[in-house]
Parts: sequence; C-alpha cells; structure tokens
Amino acid sequence: MLAALRLSGALGAVLPEVAALFGVPQLGADQAGVDIGLHTLNALADAARCDAPLEVRFALLVMNVGKSDSPPEHLPVHYRHVERGGPRIAAICTRLGVPAACRELALLALGECERVHRVSEVRAGPVAAMLERLGAFDAPERFAALMQVCACDYRAHGEGFGPIYPKAELLYTALHACRGVAGDAGDLDVARAQAIATAFRSQRWSSAGHV
Repeated sequence: MLAALRLSGALGAVLPEVAALFGVPQLGADQAGVDIGLHTLNALADAARCDAPLEVRFALLVMNVGKSDSPPEHLPVHYRHVERGGPRIAAICTRLGVPAACRELALLALGECERVHRVSEVRAGPVAAMLERLGAFDAPERFAALMQVCACDYRAHGEGFGPIYPKAELLYTALHACRGVAGDAGDLDVARAQAIATAFRSQRWSSAGHV
C-alpha cells in the first residue's frame, strides 16, 4: 500500500514526513549506502512477514523521519536526527489519531534503535543500564516490541542478514543473567553488571556510561 501511495503521489499528501525519506542516503549495517525510504519499505515488509503488531509497524514507518533534511555536508550520516524526529512523530500521531502505545514505541525506537544496533558485550555496565532504560525489567512487553522493531530494521538490509538478530540475542542473554539479582539502587546496578559480565565472560566491565 505504501509503495502504491508513493507511485501515485499520494504518500506526499498523507505522510509527507515519510515521503521525504525516499532518495535520502544513509550508511547501512554493512557500511554500504542505502536509500532510507526503500529501507523503510523493506523493514515494513519484514514486519508483515512476521505478523508484527501495529505498534511495531508504526515505529518502523516513522522512526527515521528526522533524517529527511539532514545537512547535505553530513550525509550519509544524520547528526541530531532524534531531536528533529521527535516533534515530527508527535505531529503525525496527533494528525492521524495514533494510539498511545504506537506513539510510545515509535519515540522509543527513534532514540534507541541505533543504540541497540551498536550494543557490545565488551562492557557489561552499559548493557545493564540499557536494559533498565528500555524497560526490560519492568515493561517486558515494550522491550520485546522494541527488539522486534530492531530485528525488522536489521533484516531489511538484505539477504545477508539472517533471521536471528544478534543484538537481541545478546540483550536477552544479559536479561536472563539478571534474573534473581537483588540489591538497592546503585548496588543493584553493580550487581546486574557483574552478573552480565559473568554471562558474557567479559574481562572488562563498567557500571558507568551509556551504550
């Protein structure tokens, strides 16, 4: 449907923020350039294949809208697209009467999807902080939905990116390692980081910093 809307010129009237992404380049997961608009269609196609819920599909549709007008001299990198994307997603939600769950996941994906793609097992502290930030401990359904968004975005890069999304596997391993860990405030953060480091067999970990 989105492809048909684009071919007919109607996408620019219905979702101009998304229509503006076609022809805009960015670096793909394999460091090759991709067209963000076409990548968005590929991610949505993958979401359809795995019967993803509406909020996952909506997040994939809009999470890149802050990249449409990145300064040409910075391309294919998109500095500060999160700051530009937030108000645009909010405006789309208001204009279309989007459900709150869709809006919440879209804004979370805007700020966190690229961080999830970069997450590493080398530093367990930031991984523990990421799990907390993403709601893995107290909002597991939202966390699972974000992992599905990231997985569809990952697989949209092409045939070389298989059905298993490695970063989700890593984060679920870390989450499993934290089960049963107890403590108060900062002590809990350290205990979780230590449990994750053990699970990752990491020689380095820090309770400070962000992924």
